[in-house]
Amino acid sequence: MDKGLLRRVPASQENAAQSLRTAGRWLEEARKGIRGEAYNSSVLAAYTAMFHSARAVLFFDGFREKSHFCIARYLEEKYVKAGQLEGRFVELLDMGLRLRHEIIGFHQ
Repeated sequence: MDKGLLRRVPASQENAAQSLRTAGRWLEEARKGIRGEAYNSSVLAAYTAMFHSARAVLFFDGFREKSHFCIARYLEEKYVKAGQLEGRFVELLDMGLRLRHEIIGFHQ
């Protein structure tokens, strides 16, 4: 939050639910990609499903991200440290982001 990558917004169960619906659609895309042996597309779709699932938590808590990276950091601080979320899920989100960057050729 100090860097402005997360900002407070009104908490919204509606936005959280919409983000979860979006995650479900992307998860189905990931499954289709696997069946069609479109592995890079499947990884991108799976990451997008994870992103929207995590984003739903932010909406529920009253936050909006300006960076994909900060979502994982928020989950670590608020939920992993409190013992409410296993750290492996945040690690998977981070791994998905790294793979996404590799696949799309994003270099920081």
